[in-house]
Amino acid sequence: MTILKVILWIVTALTMLVPAKRALHMFQQNRYETGRFIKWIKESIRIQTSKSFIPLTLVIDAVFIPLFFKKAGLIIEIIILILLCIYLFHQEKNQKYIKPLVYTARVKRQIVVLSLLTILVFILLWIADIKWLLPVCAYLLPWILVFPMAWITSPVEALVRNRYLNEAKEILRDHKDLIKIGITGSYGKTSTKNIMQAMISEQFYSLMTPASYNTPMGITRTIREMLKPVYQVFVCEMGADHVGDIEELMNFVHPTIGVVTSIGPQHLNTFGSQENITKEKMKMIEMLPTDGFGILNYDNPFIREYKIQSNVEVVTYGIDNKDVDYHAEDIKYTPNGSFFTVVHGEERVQIETKLLGGLNILNILSAIACARHLGVNWNVIQRAAKTMKQVEHRLELKKINGYRFIDDAFNANPSGSAMALEVLSMMPNKRFIVTPGMIDLGPKQEEINQHFGTLMKDKADYVILVGEQQTKPIVNGLQESGFDMDHVKVVKTVKEAFGLVYAQATPEDTILLENDLPDAFSH
Repeated sequence: MTILKVILWIVTALTMLVPAKRALHMFQQNRYETGRFIKWIKESIRIQTSKSFIPLTLVIDAVFIPLFFKKAGLIIEIIILILLCIYLFHQEKNQKYIKPLVYTARVKRQIVVLSLLTILVFILLWIADIKWLLPVCAYLLPWILVFPMAWITSPVEALVRNRYLNEAKEILRDHKDLIKIGITGSYGKTSTKNIMQAMISEQFYSLMTPASYNTPMGITRTIREMLKPVYQVFVCEMGADHVGDIEELMNFVHPTIGVVTSIGPQHLNTFGSQENITKEKMKMIEMLPTDGFGILNYDNPFIREYKIQSNVEVVTYGIDNKDVDYHAEDIKYTPNGSFFTVVHGEERVQIETKLLGGLNILNILSAIACARHLGVNWNVIQRAAKTMKQVEHRLELKKINGYRFIDDAFNANPSGSAMALEVLSMMPNKRFIVTPGMIDLGPKQEEINQHFGTLMKDKADYVILVGEQQTKPIVNGLQESGFDMDHVKVVKTVKEAFGLVYAQATPEDTILLENDLPDAFSH
């Protein structure tokens, strides 16, 4: 019996490995904030009920069978837990994460604390001889222990954070001649940063924050590990999903050039209101020094109508709004890229780029405004625009298995989705869109997705929606617009969606991948 008990505890520990990894992964994706993590868990429970059926059934069986069978029940419980363990490992092996768990020093500290807490719970259960709780522990305990783990590690993380932040601030202070460019916005930050880097690095030795390193610790890591004295320019993406985030980053980095790419209802849940979002994003301009330089997208009504509370010099850019400093006209999209003319005062300059879509043209305009402010010549700007690489997952034209895709899978938003549909509408032959819709838009999410559905009429020929629940508003919008519903399919997984695409499309057609739910929102 003792040997069976030991085996039971070992199998329980092995079964906990996958839930523990997932719990840490989702905690990381929710920025190590318990409030956000709790909201995610509530939403996940609401939507993932069907996916949880098999493991929950196994857990229930493993709990109740030993109550009716003694020694045989213990053996059956071990077998059920082994099946649960195999199921969870198989599920994890086949899971395709958009953003995998990053084993940072912080996560490694969390793993140690989580392991110690688990051992403590195991000791208590062993002493109390409560074996029937082990299946529950195997499946749910890691998720529960995240909260005491976060509480225990928070003082250490605060000390580490402050130490690293102070080191980064000191590096910036020592680099007195560094030109610092801050970029923020509800959408388009990363694309603008990549385009800005490609253009400015033609003339300056420039460093940008990598990937989506737009939080205090991401920026700190970039400064500490990458910013060397040889760099002349630092292009810094600054993210925000709470009031005070931009103010904190401005006081940290102190950029002299600020860009606001767009303002919209992104992260409305955490900001509380559109007014809060607008005020926070525009602090990028208001907190620049008196000799600073602001660059604003005047196609965005929230930016255009905002009254800036400072006297900093500002230039504007736009496509729809012609009363700006940098304007794009004569725009043409082809399967090979985009062509347009930049109008700046009396200057008219032809630009050719591999990038697609009006949002990318807006992003190029902001980079041009910055480059010209820094004295970059037009011929250098033209060369940079022509040779710059497409930004990954942002209206990226690519071939997959011989088929032509427009990959706009990263973090779709209302403006970007509308622009992506415009690009799709200009493509030859049949046009497909694969999308799960938009997320993290607060109480307006349903309304925005329904409008998204109405926009697909005459721009796409076939619509494949991923996820039955979250895409219902899109279906309503499609019906409202009079879209041919025989050309609309709703599937449960991205794998099913690709199966339909490959069955119906030809290499001459175009498939738009519009948004891919981040793992923390993937149901």
